[in-house]
This record gives sequence, C-alpha cells and structure tokens, in this order.
Amino acid sequence: MSEKLKILFTASEVVPYAKTGGLADVAGALPKALSALGHEVIVVMPRYYSIDRSKLEKLPHPLGVPMGPLYTQWAGVWKDTLPGSEVPIYFIDYEAYFGRSGLYADENGYSYPDNDLRFTFLSKAAFELAKMLDFRPDIVHAHDWHTAPQPLLRDTRYLWDPHFADAATVLTIHNLQHQGIFDERIVDLLECGWEHFNPFELESMGAANFLKAGIAAADRITTVSPTYAQEIQTPEFGFGLEEHIRAHADRLRGILNGVDYSEWSPATDPLIPANFDVDDLSGKAVCKRELQRRFSLPEREDLPLIGFVGRFAEQKGIGLIAGAMEELLHSGAQFVFLGTGEKWAEGFFSDVAGRWGERFACHIGYSNELAHWIEAGSDLFLMPSLFEPCGLNQIYSLRYGTLPIVRATGGLDDTIENYDPATGMGNGFKFWEPSREALAATLEWAVDTWQKHPGDIDAMRRRAMEARFDWERSAKEYEAVYREAIDQRKEKA
Repeated sequence: MSEKLKILFTASEVVPYAKTGGLADVAGALPKALSALGHEVIVVMPRYYSIDRSKLEKLPHPLGVPMGPLYTQWAGVWKDTLPGSEVPIYFIDYEAYFGRSGLYADENGYSYPDNDLRFTFLSKAAFELAKMLDFRPDIVHAHDWHTAPQPLLRDTRYLWDPHFADAATVLTIHNLQHQGIFDERIVDLLECGWEHFNPFELESMGAANFLKAGIAAADRITTVSPTYAQEIQTPEFGFGLEEHIRAHADRLRGILNGVDYSEWSPATDPLIPANFDVDDLSGKAVCKRELQRRFSLPEREDLPLIGFVGRFAEQKGIGLIAGAMEELLHSGAQFVFLGTGEKWAEGFFSDVAGRWGERFACHIGYSNELAHWIEAGSDLFLMPSLFEPCGLNQIYSLRYGTLPIVRATGGLDDTIENYDPATGMGNGFKFWEPSREALAATLEWAVDTWQKHPGDIDAMRRRAMEARFDWERSAKEYEAVYREAIDQRKEKA
C-alpha cells in the first residue's frame, strides 16, 4: 500500500509556537516528515496567548465545539504553515481556556483546575475543525493525556459521523507519568457515555483518567523509544498503568524520535561561535573556549567541560546530581548548567556556582542560543535521567561530538552505546543503578578516559558525529503503524 493518507494530528504544544518538552519537538517535526513522504497532514493546537496572532491568518467563520449535549462553545480559528514545509497548522482560539500565562500550570507551578475542560475542548475542537474543513482523515493521531480522549471520542461521540467513517486512531505516549486524572463529572462533557466509565477504560480509582481511556480505545499505541515501550509495562515505570498497558501490548510499538538536523548540526548552526564537522574539528575547540569565556570559567584546554541542558526536575536526575555534587566538583572537570524548574534545585545550583566559580557555572532559565553553545562547546554531556521516554539532548550531543554520560533507561539506552575500554568502541558512558554513587563513578570514569585515552575519545567523537537519527526513518515507521491501525479498524467494522 502506497496511497496517500490523510492525517489529523492534534497536540497541546508544537515547536516553534509553544514548548515545555519533547512533545512539542515531535509535533513540530513529524508532520513535516510525513508530508515529505507524500501524506496530507493538518496539525491542530491551542492558540495560547503567548502566540502572536498578528503573524497568523484568521479563518472567517467561528468554530462551534459541543461541550455537553445542550451546550456549544464558539472559538476562533487561526492558521499558519509549519516552518520549512507546506503543512497547515490550525490554532483554536478560546480566551477562557487558553488566554493564560502558562500552558498547563500558572507561574507558581500549580496546574490549572479546569485542565479537564480545556483539553476536552481541544480534543473535540480538532474533530469539529476537520468537519468544517471537510477534511476526512484516515488517521486521527493523538498525543499524551491532553488529546488522549480522541480515540474514545472517535468510537462514541463521533462514531456515526461520516467525516470519520474510515478514521483509525493512534495514540502516542510521550511521558506516562502525566495521565490527565480528573473528576468523574467530565464524562458528561466528553459525551462518551457512562458505560465507558469502568476499570478497563476511563475509570481509575474513582476518577476519570484520560490517558487510560486512550490506551484502551486506540487502534495503535506508540511510545517514543523501543526500550520505553517495554519499561512502561513494569511497576518501576508504569505509574500504576502497567497492567492496563500489558493488556493492550499487542497494539503497542516503540518508535525512536528523530532529530531536526537542519537546526541541530554543527556544520551549519548559525548560533554557535564557530562551525565544525567530523572532518574538521577545529571549530569545536573555538566553541569550548568561547563557552568558557561566556560563563567566566578559566580557559583550560586540559580539563573536560561537561554540559547539562534540561529541566531541573527529579525525572532528569537532578537529585542524583545534587547528591553527588561534592564528588563531581573534585573530578577534574568544569561544568556548565542551563535549566529551570524546581526552586530548590535553582537555588542549589546557583549557590554551587557562587562558591565554585572556577569549576561550575550555571544559567537559570532557558535560552535556545545557550543550549546550542553548550552542545557545541562541551566535551561531555550529563543526562542521568531516572526515566527518559526518548530524550533529544543526548542525540544533539552526538551530532556535536559531545559524548553523553547517561543512565541506561528508555531512549538513552537505545541511542547510547557504552564505551568499551578493550576495543575503544562506543559513543558515550552509561550507568544503570539510579544512585549518586553510580553517577559519580561513571562521570569519574568518563573524565579519566578523556584525560588518559584521548585516542579513544577522538574515535568515539567521530563515531558519534556520524550517527544519524533523522525524522524520515521515524516517519516511515509511523507510516507502517498507521497502516496497521487502518487494518485494525477494518477488522472492527
């Protein structure tokens, strides 16, 4: 089968318009890769009020979204084209739900109490927009808990709608920790029928669980790496849904995320001090020196520079790093951290930077330019996540010749090959036990290797830079899943 598919792609965040994590990267890149394979894709997301509508095109007619059998809410719709493609993206504009300072939570980190209403609205709005555009999808592709009700809605609220008569559903789990658990009364607004509020579908400990419902209803389920697809079936990583996922494992597949190398390539990156590639690494030394200058670190070529870019959250191993900080500071390396998140972590790392200014530098906040500088100028990259569905920074690091130090979990385990001192093979350094001792020992091992075995480091760096994790490969795997979902739907009919 090679015919073109029509894909309705709904996500709560999409690069470059709004981002809190890897979901946005996938939602910004995968539709473009699918379009390049010849498929017709439309993307739907909220028009958060951080998105400048002066750069968007307004559709002339409002969109009616049913929120219960007797009530319709009316939204504006704006349109743009995903940069670097011809893929249309539509923004659902409803101030009461999306005109806020944050995507899911306020500036103090408290989740909005009406998130169930907000994302029920988004999930339904995508269906209603498809009807308004007369777009009849072959695939409805939902992402994480925010739009996980869509597979259930396809089989209930929109079951007899001719626009979706041939639509199969795919749900991608980007992070199982967040499931969308709300008061049971949302069932009335979903209009899915109370018969679906049961322990095998929507109900979870007396509450409504959006992600659980999506897993039960979707024709196919994907995660963002093969290892994570296995991990979420275990108590350690299943967050209470492991048995539910195992019950539907015959429809589950792990597809590793790709990387947009048009943005993340040291050969063409316009944000870094000097360009370089595997055949000429002289620019990497320039990037290291400029990174040290920018963060007021001593310009030492003889010390490895270790970077960190990410959220200051327990998931990212921040607790492990803090617990091992004394050992790290005495490891013979310099450190540059970029991130924001838990307030204790922001204070802790700022304090370390103040007391250990010759070894440790930190920028609290996020800067895309600094992220590129750190990837390009560091020798090693620290990513000790407690769990990591896929991870992108370790893949960016490989392309920039910055060898990752990772915990062997999820996509980190799938993408990083551990250094073998006997052969010199590998492209990074891995540890398994989630402990400060394991982290400290592995980092010290990496530093020792960098100092005493430069030939191995050089070979690993070149091997890392030649590796490719592009979206074309991932898109072809999604295409295969879509066709499986369509076949599954036909069997149901």
